[in-house]
Amino acid sequence: MHSGHEATIAVDGEYGLAEARSRSYDLILLDVQLPGVDGFKICESIRNEIDIPIIMVTSRTEDIDKIRGFGFGADDYVTKPFSLLELVARIDANLAQYKRLKPVASAERSDSELAIGKLRLNHNARRAYVGGREIELRLKEFDLLSFLMTNPETVFTSEQLYERIWGMGASGDARTVVVHINRLRDKIEDDPSKPVIIETVWGAGYRFKV
Repeated sequence: MHSGHEATIAVDGEYGLAEARSRSYDLILLDVQLPGVDGFKICESIRNEIDIPIIMVTSRTEDIDKIRGFGFGADDYVTKPFSLLELVARIDANLAQYKRLKPVASAERSDSELAIGKLRLNHNARRAYVGGREIELRLKEFDLLSFLMTNPETVFTSEQLYERIWGMGASGDARTVVVHINRLRDKIEDDPSKPVIIETVWGAGYRFKV
């Protein structure tokens, strides 16, 4: 690619999944509508096995498809038709964000543990615990929770959180944040319908409550 990225093209779902498992890639651009295994199933398989940014490509514009993709572990979405400049910008932003947030060796950081109330995060191992019980968090779920816990009692708009976690400006889809906040609440709140850890500040944004 003219952007300096080198790409491998998979002609169907089975081949793409085999490539992802057998070779080392920096990012996966995944079309939802692939022959054979569809993009959602591939996304789920990759996310369960490999820690790598995944951008899904779809011609569908319905929010339900985006929510479904995020549920399977996608980090970002590009909707057809899109410009090459937009695609490259999203690839670069996701790569930069992943590299910036990826944990370094424990000898290089002293803040590997973050604990507030019943929540505890281990950044080196990227493990999360609620009341001593380990929970499974997707890549961006972990990053979002870590950021909120690092900045307690501070209100952030969806746009601010999107820019901070996904690395893109207000032109990105801030609704992504709503999906991830709701998924986090399902995992860490006693009653997700009445959240007391990640609060909604109506008209302003979200706040991690201490």
